[in-house]
Amino acid sequence: MTAFDFDQPIDRHEVPSLKTHRIVLGEGGERLFAAGVADMDFRVAPPILDALQRRLDHGVFGYEAVPEGLMPALQDWLSRRHGWRVEADCMLRAPNALNALAIATSLFSAPGESVIVQPPVFFDFYDVIRENGRGVARNPLILRDGRYEMDFEGLEALARDPRNRLLFLCNPHNPVGRAWTREELDWLSGICLRHGVLVVADELHGDLALPGHTYTPFAALGAEAADNSVTILSPAKTFNIASCCAAFTIVSSEKLRRAFQAENSRLTVNKNNAFANAAMEAAFRDGEAWLNAALDYLSGNLDLLRDRLCDMPGVSLIEPEATFLAWLDFRALGLANDEHHAFLRSEARWALTRGSSFGTEGDGFMRLNFACRRERLSDALDDLSGALARL
Repeated sequence: MTAFDFDQPIDRHEVPSLKTHRIVLGEGGERLFAAGVADMDFRVAPPILDALQRRLDHGVFGYEAVPEGLMPALQDWLSRRHGWRVEADCMLRAPNALNALAIATSLFSAPGESVIVQPPVFFDFYDVIRENGRGVARNPLILRDGRYEMDFEGLEALARDPRNRLLFLCNPHNPVGRAWTREELDWLSGICLRHGVLVVADELHGDLALPGHTYTPFAALGAEAADNSVTILSPAKTFNIASCCAAFTIVSSEKLRRAFQAENSRLTVNKNNAFANAAMEAAFRDGEAWLNAALDYLSGNLDLLRDRLCDMPGVSLIEPEATFLAWLDFRALGLANDEHHAFLRSEARWALTRGSSFGTEGDGFMRLNFACRRERLSDALDDLSGALARL
């Protein structure tokens, strides 16, 4: 056991956790292995809890400015952790990542134009695009020998179309778990620069590169890539504080940044949450030891998952390079999409995220969140093994 107890049982039902709520699990969901919603079952880092307690003890929660130490803490984190130096002027606040995606879509494309996505990909991308009156231009990933790759030839063809003005990049990729290499990102950047396609990079899982793999921030490729991109960051996934934090946008281009600032002003996206500020600053300043320990624990969970699935016919693991999400291939079972979900729920007592939610390219797949107690994961794998044997 590490200095941080990731094996501590925590009842997520004691609060209205979305992961275990009937909104997600339906009636009778309390008996299921809840492994769909992408948050961790771990208590947050002690420095975050301490910072929240100090803020609570102050007892006054009136309007506040952004703490002077918050943005420098993020700058230090990006530089120390990823070798990415970001100027303070390039950093903007956002209430959440989806808000930043929606603003970028509204600002930098026109109604009737389309946004390029690389499915199977984070399902909220589709909602943001369609709810802003834009179309979806699909550049599906290619699954080759158990590993996903970008289809650069297909991307080039889409980028040539003047109606496709934006690309939503998921880096690292949710749900397939790729930590895109610098070479892959350089190739994508070159295509987008040649054809005037702006890259909007969702990099919320960047801190969660698994051992042996590296996260490369898109905007850290160089000045041209930085000026042709909007990067969205948040400590929500990294430190398991999704319900008490905000997001950040990194916008190097002065022209794009001024437009973003004007839109933030128009939408009055300018209020600060005292607890979000306290949690985020503490995370960036003092949360690194906890994160390193969490990544080690997640790596152990992945080892268990990999080893156990080797003995289960009909399901295979797409090896993740980042995130705490595993993309599982159930196609060999020969079941329809709804049958996969029903089988796992009724026979294995598993509640995962349907692969079809990420696009038709996800048919036959399911997304598993393995950021849970190892004992719970082991028990769940026993249940899956038994269900597959009966099938």
